[in-house]
Amino acid sequence: MAIGYASPMIFSASTTHALRAVAWLAERDGSKAVMARELARTLKLPADYLTKVLGTLARTGVLTATRGVKGGYKLARSPNAISLIEVVEPFEGKRARPGCLLHPDRPCRDSGACSAHASWAKVKRTYLEFLEKRTVADIRGGA
Repeated sequence: MAIGYASPMIFSASTTHALRAVAWLAERDGSKAVMARELARTLKLPADYLTKVLGTLARTGVLTATRGVKGGYKLARSPNAISLIEVVEPFEGKRARPGCLLHPDRPCRDSGACSAHASWAKVKRTYLEFLEKRTVADIRGGA
């Protein structure tokens, strides 16, 4: 199988939409809220689906939501203060922080390690470090 744009995603569609939305919002002046439908049109995403994604991000403190004519969504904090794990975890849950490669129901640890541990632990550490240390500012404008 050739690897390309149609290859399986590392994240769910909800997470990908969330990342694209916050990247776009980070690029804009943060003082003005954006309506979900406008953002959906800009990103070419289903409006109803994106509205649910944005609502989740607002409930978890990544975005603020304001009702009314001048309402909409905007980042709750500076793009530099929102880590990518904060955007990913509400949608991926436990999968955002993977465990053992061969026994996903168990934590990945040195004692009683599986045969893939030596290699997997490095990959997992790099992946988590990326999500925990990179911020929305690092992906700004990439929507």
